[in-house]
Amino acid sequence: MNLQSLTLTQARDLLDNRRLTSRQLTDYYLQRLEKYDSYINSSLLIDYEGASRAADLADHRLAHGEGGGVLGIPYIIKDNILTKGLKTTAGSKMLANYVAPYDATVVSRLKQAGAVLLAKANLDEFALGSSTENSAFGPTHNPYNLSMVPGGSSGGSAAALAADFCTFSLGSDTGGSVRHPASLCGVVGYRPSYGAISRHGLVAMSSSLDAIGVLARSAVDVATVMAIIAGPDKYDATASLVLEAPAKVNPIINWSKIKIGWPAEYFSSGLNSEVAEHLINIKNILSDKGATIVPVNLPLTSYGVSAYAVINMAEVSSNLARFDGLRYGHWVGGSNLLETYLNNRKDGFGAEVKRRLMLGTYFLSAGEGESYYKQAQTVKTIIAREFKEVFTQVDYLLTPATPTVAFPLGVKVNDPLSLYLEDSLLTPASLAHLPAVAIPIGWNLAGLPIGGQLIGKRGEDYNMLMVAQAIQDVINITPQLLPWE
Repeated sequence: MNLQSLTLTQARDLLDNRRLTSRQLTDYYLQRLEKYDSYINSSLLIDYEGASRAADLADHRLAHGEGGGVLGIPYIIKDNILTKGLKTTAGSKMLANYVAPYDATVVSRLKQAGAVLLAKANLDEFALGSSTENSAFGPTHNPYNLSMVPGGSSGGSAAALAADFCTFSLGSDTGGSVRHPASLCGVVGYRPSYGAISRHGLVAMSSSLDAIGVLARSAVDVATVMAIIAGPDKYDATASLVLEAPAKVNPIINWSKIKIGWPAEYFSSGLNSEVAEHLINIKNILSDKGATIVPVNLPLTSYGVSAYAVINMAEVSSNLARFDGLRYGHWVGGSNLLETYLNNRKDGFGAEVKRRLMLGTYFLSAGEGESYYKQAQTVKTIIAREFKEVFTQVDYLLTPATPTVAFPLGVKVNDPLSLYLEDSLLTPASLAHLPAVAIPIGWNLAGLPIGGQLIGKRGEDYNMLMVAQAIQDVINITPQLLPWE
């Protein structure tokens, strides 16, 4: 049986009809990880024993009549999400040996539903980056061209899925860290409405923007995972948004009733011509299907990266203050308390983390908070208001996900500004707390994936995912061969 590139929906059908066991599917992925992940470096830890046990338990439940959902489905999770009894490093030397004492809420819900955790995925250190080159444990490579980046910061989660190491994966998206690597690796990457998924057990980075997201091969698969992990949580006061899940996921769309916004600011001069051509082609296809395409304006789009950078760095400096090496984490020590703090953090943090800590501390310092952090929060509020106004005219927004396709490893790693601009088309939706999903829309001439983005109204995540699936069905993108197999 050919198990390559199974969607969750396909795997579900095979498991429920007893044509495949969870243990067989789990062994398939574990063998691929063992054989091929040395090329990709997508995973920091592979839990062979735990995955095998979970698969056997799932098979027991399947044999006794259970089925559906994610029962018996293998997945990989970003290594800034806590998993009890396993290391959670956040891609940092600071937490290289940290073993989580409890499961994140998303992990406990997936475990209860019978999903099979295979591995912990590589990431930019503390999720600070757009290329997964900032990991203390080496960069992740793009499965479609090993000399290219996979995007970031959830690059390990996206690359593992694209390399066929799992059926779905989880990442975190603050300013685009699920959608960016999904776009560069040719998979679906979804950021939920803020407050739809509990962040309990996510290593905090930027608390007013952080969200746990889902990566899969189809938007329908994302919706299946969402039905398990979304919902209020007593451990996270921000997880208060209740999404109405459909009784049945149905991607059949009456396009004549759909209005899709085409924001001019997302198609500016910095956009790669091949990316623009693919988006224009999709716009024309949807128009031919009967959708109404509405030109709209979001003039504050260009301020998104600046506002995001200030908010992110300020909140990073606050959240990462707890990592001092005293209670847990990397220890160097010193002759006094101050020297101990300095040594532990200097040696435990990488360059990008230090950069954002210093800038964020400055943004919050006496006399500067009004000029930077408060001003950025004001811009954030106005951007959200701007989106709200546009959504009185349209149902969804169709945009590029990234300005370019994947770029070579090492080219931008020492140019932080260019890396920050990688998220220029992704940060506005984050700032407005909107749901957004990156979907694969084609391939460039060099065989690298191109991604588009659909943005929806807050709280209408499932409707947005169904439209995204309908677009996937219309354009029918076929995965390319992986060059290292």
